[in-house]
This record gives sequence, C-alpha cells and structure tokens, in this order.
Amino acid sequence: MFANTEAFSGFAVDDIDKAREFYGETLGLKTSVQYGLMTLHLAGGRDTLVYPKPGHTPATYTILNFPVDDIEKAVDELAARGVQFERYDNAGQDDKGIARGEGPYIAWFKDPAGNILSVLQER
Repeated sequence: MFANTEAFSGFAVDDIDKAREFYGETLGLKTSVQYGLMTLHLAGGRDTLVYPKPGHTPATYTILNFPVDDIEKAVDELAARGVQFERYDNAGQDDKGIARGEGPYIAWFKDPAGNILSVLQER
C-alpha cells in the first residue's frame, strides 16, 4: 500500500522561531516555513517536518542523528557555536561529551525545545 509513498518524519517543538534559528543558523541546515510549519531540508532528500505543539514535551530519545567524518571537529565546532553536550550516566563519555564505547562514537545535545540530537562517527 505504501511501498511507493515518499514518507517523511516529523517532530514537535515549542517555538518555531527558536527552532528555525537553531537548526538554520547554529546547525547550518536549510529550512523553510509554510503555514506555520518548518521543514528541515536534510541531505539526501530527507525532508523532516517540525511543527509547533502547545504544551510540548521534549522527546526522551534521539530524534535526529548527524553522521560526521570527524566527531572531534564536529563537537568542537558545535561547542564554539554555543551548543552544550549532554552527559549520561554510564555512557563512557570523555571531557567533550563523546561516548567511545561500543558502536559508533557519539555525542548528544539538545535543541531549544529540549529534543535530543546527536553527532556520530562510524569507527
């Protein structure tokens, strides 16, 4: 039924203007707004809908992962732009917030609405 449907994902924020500033300016993503809804135009044609939600509760899981070639460089650049990295118990994170345990190297941070994002580097 949906085999040829171009599905897309979305997530909620509490303030579209703050979200557009963060995703567009801080992260450098292409964004657009129409009808009060923001679209993130991600590489590979993976547009993602961002919508305002009254009484928004931040996601408790990682909603977007950004693969990078050099996690050290990505973390340093984001930190220079004011992004603060999250610390989780038992995640084995270093001083920069990068977890280097099993799986890819990963560092988590939040958008202005409190949703969790990450940068990750395959080994």
